Amino acid sequence: MTWIEALILGIIQGLTEFLPVSSSGHLEIGSVLLNAQSSDNLLFAVTVHLATALATITVFAKDISTLVRDIFKFRWNESTQFAVKIGVSMLPVFIVGVSWKEEIESLFVGNLALVGSMLLITGALLMYANFKRNGSKEVGYISAMLIGIAQAFAVLPGISRSGSTIATALILGIERSKAARFSFLMVLIPILGASLLELKDYSEDPQLHAIEPLSLIIGFLAAFISGFFACKWMISIVRKGKLTFFAAYCFIVGLIAIIASL
Repeated sequence: MTWIEALILGIIQGLTEFLPVSSSGHLEIGSVLLNAQSSDNLLFAVTVHLATALATITVFAKDISTLVRDIFKFRWNESTQFAVKIGVSMLPVFIVGVSWKEEIESLFVGNLALVGSMLLITGALLMYANFKRNGSKEVGYISAMLIGIAQAFAVLPGISRSGSTIATALILGIERSKAARFSFLMVLIPILGASLLELKDYSEDPQLHAIEPLSLIIGFLAAFISGFFACKWMISIVRKGKLTFFAAYCFIVGLIAIIASL
C-alpha cells in the first residue's frame, strides 16, 4: 500500500466511520478499486479506526471530562450509570471479538459480494428506523445491551456500526440526540483496546506485516482530520432525522458491489 492509497483510504474511513454507510465496507471496496489488497488489511483498518476513535474523543471532550470527573466521585450518579450502560453495551462485541477473531479477520479480503449484501442490510435498517416516530426515552440497561448486540453485528464489513447502533436506538424509542451520543461514545473502549493490541503485535515484529509505517501514519492523520468534521456533521443529521439519503446510498453502493463481484 502506497502513501497516496493510504491517504485516500484514511479519508474514506474518516468520512464513513460516522456516517451510517459502513466504514469497513468502504475500506474493502476502496482497497479493491485501488488494488491495495494485502495480507494485513486488518492492521490498516484498525489503525484508521483508532484515529476516528480519537476524533470522537476530541468532539466529545467536554462530555468525557464530565463523565470521568463524576465517576471518580464514587457515587451512583448519572455519569456512573451511563458508564455502566456503556460497559453493558460492550459485552456482545467483546464476546464476538474474543471468540471469533480469526473468522472476522478472514472476512477482510476484498469480498465485494459480502460487502454489498451487508450494505443492503444496513440500508434496510436505516430506512426502517427513519420512519419510526421520534422517541423520548433514555438509554436503559436492556436497550444498552440491544444496541451492543447491533454493534457486534457491525464487525461484518458492510454493516455500519454507527448506522446499526443509532438505528437500533431509534427503533427502541431513544431520543435522537441521546442515541447519537451513546452510539459514538460506546465504541471508544472496544476500538481503542483492539487497536492497541493490534499495534502492539505490529511493534513486536513489523516484518510480519506488509504495510509500511509511513502508510499507517498518513492513513491515521487523514482519518482523524476527516473524522472530526464528519462526526460533527452526523450529530446534526441524526437530530434532524435525515437518514433516508444514507439508506438509498447503501442500497446503490451495495448493488454496485454485488454486480461488480459477478
